[in-house]
Amino acid sequence: MKEKKIRKAVIPAAGLGTRLLPATKAQPKEMIAIVDKPALQYLIEELIESGIEEILIITGRNKSSIENHFDYSFELEKTLEEKEKNKLLKIVNDISKMSNIYYVRQKKPLGLGHAVSRAKSFVGNEPFLVLLGDDIIYTDKNKGELPVSKQLMNKYEELQGMILGVQKVPKNDVNKYGIIKSLNYIDDDTMEVEDFVEKSAIIEAPSQFAVLGRYILEPEIFSYLENLKPGKNGEIQLTDAIFNMKKDGLKLYAYDFKGIRYDIGNKMGIYKANIEFGLRHPEISEKVKKYLKKLLK
Repeated sequence: MKEKKIRKAVIPAAGLGTRLLPATKAQPKEMIAIVDKPALQYLIEELIESGIEEILIITGRNKSSIENHFDYSFELEKTLEEKEKNKLLKIVNDISKMSNIYYVRQKKPLGLGHAVSRAKSFVGNEPFLVLLGDDIIYTDKNKGELPVSKQLMNKYEELQGMILGVQKVPKNDVNKYGIIKSLNYIDDDTMEVEDFVEKSAIIEAPSQFAVLGRYILEPEIFSYLENLKPGKNGEIQLTDAIFNMKKDGLKLYAYDFKGIRYDIGNKMGIYKANIEFGLRHPEISEKVKKYLKKLLK
């Protein structure tokens, strides 16, 4: 049997971003700046560095700025060219050439599973990546760390089964996440998954490994999503479909990825991301260090 490889990725970005109001009243949370780039651009860059060829972004109402950002901006580029601001022109021009990016709308907010189901025509009969727009994950190239999507892709090519990206979270935080129950370890970083508990009580959590915004799924997921009954709040849950597939014999693994995760779906996560990416930024890192030292005196 020919080994399957990952070429396509899906980013659900249709959520309302209510945890970030009022900042998200008129702009998508995915477009909130982390230093000098919108949050979503970090995800696109991760995918490109991982070798992904085609990207689908699931959008909703009031998300047109996402498409505008990754499109050509004739007026802006012409102005920069006339003013000979060549460095900025290259930055802007490179954004519009980043990848083959497509868009489809989720017309009603019916859950993550419903959003992913909108990717059926795009995905076809291939395995694919899902990245949640709330999660930026930093990996250090200087330490030889691969982008987290590439880490999962390599693991998929090895195991040929669905992969959940996980990391260990503090015990007191397990009630904030979906937590996996492992069946056995395949290697130091990979577990076969037995079960999954969504936001359980701390005392009942089967582990401290939380599913954190990165998945590799098989195309069969779409038929499972179509046959899934809505859960609470009338939403279609992606994890319900994944575990129905597992019950029917499809392989499911969890991979403890390397990287620092920032939850930019909440105010503190955005604040942390801006500080830490600022400290890494080649143009402003020294200024940020000096400012923080002065502030903390």
